[in-house]
Amino acid sequence: MNAEKRLLIFERLSLAISNPSTELEYKSTFELLIAVILSAQSTDKAVNIATRKLFAVANTPQALFDLGIMGLEPFI
Repeated sequence: MNAEKRLLIFERLSLAISNPSTELEYKSTFELLIAVILSAQSTDKAVNIATRKLFAVANTPQALFDLGIMGLEPFI
């Protein structure tokens, strides 16, 4: 898909949906990024359940990194 076609799609979407929203719960762009990544493999409802607990202890890149794989697995 070329740039012109993408722009046309986004213009049409912005007219049709002037204020888009999501069911994902987040407080920062980083939290939204993580929630979107998780939602590719699950439902928004399930992601919200997991991220409520996860973001309470790790809601920054460094905090998530510090958890490590073993620390992250119980949340997901």
